[in-house]
Amino acid sequence: MNQQLRSDADTIVRQAIRAVLPDAAVRRALESRRFSGRLFLVAVGKAAWQMAHAAVQCLDTDITDGVVITKYGHGKGPLPGCRCFEAGHPVPDENSFRATQAALDLVSGAGAGDTVLFLLSGGGSALLEKPLIPAEELQDITGQLLASGADIVEMNTIRKRLSAVKGGRFAKACAPARVCAVVLSDIIGDPLDMIASGPACADSSTCQQALAVAEKYHLKLSARAIDCLYQETPKQLDNVESCITGSVRELCTAAAAACRSLGYRPVLLTDCLCCQAREAGSFLASILKTHARPSQPLAFLAGGETVVRLTGHGKGGRNQELALAAAPGIAGIDNAAVFSVGSDGTDGPTDAAGGYVDGDTLAALANKGYDVSAVLTQNDAYHALSAVNGLIVTGPTGTNVNDVAVALIR
Repeated sequence: MNQQLRSDADTIVRQAIRAVLPDAAVRRALESRRFSGRLFLVAVGKAAWQMAHAAVQCLDTDITDGVVITKYGHGKGPLPGCRCFEAGHPVPDENSFRATQAALDLVSGAGAGDTVLFLLSGGGSALLEKPLIPAEELQDITGQLLASGADIVEMNTIRKRLSAVKGGRFAKACAPARVCAVVLSDIIGDPLDMIASGPACADSSTCQQALAVAEKYHLKLSARAIDCLYQETPKQLDNVESCITGSVRELCTAAAAACRSLGYRPVLLTDCLCCQAREAGSFLASILKTHARPSQPLAFLAGGETVVRLTGHGKGGRNQELALAAAPGIAGIDNAAVFSVGSDGTDGPTDAAGGYVDGDTLAALANKGYDVSAVLTQNDAYHALSAVNGLIVTGPTGTNVNDVAVALIR
């Protein structure tokens, strides 16, 4: 392993994530706001605790009551005036349902002169859930979508129609109270109605689009679930004001700044990456081969969200798979590396944020008995990268603004 490149990768990851923590963004969104009446706080998502903590710190109005719902391991202790819940992600579980009911009970007491401060971040599709179909079927459909290779917009087009709180329905439950939504985006293009399945946003998708997604991925649905796909979601909400406080663009900007501080010339390829993870990894490797002997260190950045189509039963995530797929392309190039991380610190159902490979990785894997092609077929990037010290582990970060992949060449 090239220790210099690995050290650079770790530094870039650390500095980029630190720069996109939601504290400052939440303060900016709230600093000029004044709330009359009672103030209720509901925070949902992987960054919910961090966003709620920032809000509590900067608000000049006492919170009447609050509910914070985040992923297991992402809470960091009690918050004044709030009840904190941890629940299942990416598949909702009983704690998701219990926490969501607590949020609904809270807002049911809000009146026309009150405000619900709704702090939303990615992961909310699983964490905020009250299913319109049996819970077991909802969990099964979520699993089908995760395995299918569907992108996040396609997934949420289905999920919001199977839920009593998605697709604007949570905002309707808050009425007649006003909803002030502060949103941390984890979706390319920042579509408000798709982030966490748009619980406080009028839905732009249609029944026809939902049915097309179900057909495209051959989803196995009960008659009750199919009937839900024919039920239209709210298309207009009069009680919501929303603002987006952070996105993958900021993550890419922060990563580029970190690269520059280490002496690399950063080149932003895209902040709209959307393809198969292994294709993205192969593409980044191809770029490094073109620039194998640069006149100065270069860093090529791609932000967005790739997808994985499950063909095996291994362990991994899209960022680990992207990195591993780059290993054959840069094999033997001693001054090249590719790494990819999720800004939330969790890549797929693993404890790693992502993966790292360099010109030595392919040989190191072969020495350990791993064939990259077979590993990718089994979707088992986690174990392969773990064997060669290729996992990037940050722990839960407190933010969630999508992923960034970086290709370095010295």
